[in-house]
Amino acid sequence: MRHPRDYEGWKAFDLLHPKFANDPRNVLLGLASDDFNPFGTMSTSYSRWPMILIPYNRPPWECMKQTSFILSMIIPRKQMTGNDIDVYLQPLIKELKELWFDGVQTFDYSKKEMFRLRATLLWTISNFPDLSNLSGWNTHIGLACPTCNFGTKSSLLYRGKYSFMGHHRFLHKDHKFRLSRSLFYERTELREAPEHLSGSDIFEQVQGVNVTFGKPLEPIHTSKRGQGKNVVEVVGVEQWKKRSIFFDLP
Repeated sequence: MRHPRDYEGWKAFDLLHPKFANDPRNVLLGLASDDFNPFGTMSTSYSRWPMILIPYNRPPWECMKQTSFILSMIIPRKQMTGNDIDVYLQPLIKELKELWFDGVQTFDYSKKEMFRLRATLLWTISNFPDLSNLSGWNTHIGLACPTCNFGTKSSLLYRGKYSFMGHHRFLHKDHKFRLSRSLFYERTELREAPEHLSGSDIFEQVQGVNVTFGKPLEPIHTSKRGQGKNVVEVVGVEQWKKRSIFFDLP
């Protein structure tokens, strides 16, 4: 893949929206996000979340340059945003809707004329922990793999860490490693590779997922041992933590 245009998702988008794709002046965007400590190595819990839009209309040696990035917003927090990131993203989602449905009047310098520019968001770019905040899929427990989804096999290790199993399900069904017990924790793997989930499949999974934004005002003391400490009782933890705000986009 030499450019994101070679990706199957981009090609499928062009087939679904030919009118948008036929005008090269329409903008296709990617959204990148990560938290960082603005004070370097100093001991502090303060962090910032920049939301950077990447326009892919330029050649690859230009669109990934810092001068081409669009800093849409910065989220300051003392802790990780978690589900609350959707609250901060509401203005950005509103503007993306306007760019898709209505567009904005823009001047074309090469043709010396005004035209209606439209834009769309293709995907988000993040590391694995931040994927949990953006998508709502919990990447901190035993079903962390979004590809295997609810078919993920994992084993709880020392200090609450997880090891993920069943990687040889991605091999060809006749591969000799599938029946090898000595190489794979004394288990064979006869399952096929997981099916690719479409956006509609994910949308069905998140139906009915309820989320409350903000932190609890008062801690719940579950036992005498926890009195005097902020011990919060977690009841009914589900794999999907929320219905992501990105589902509000068309």
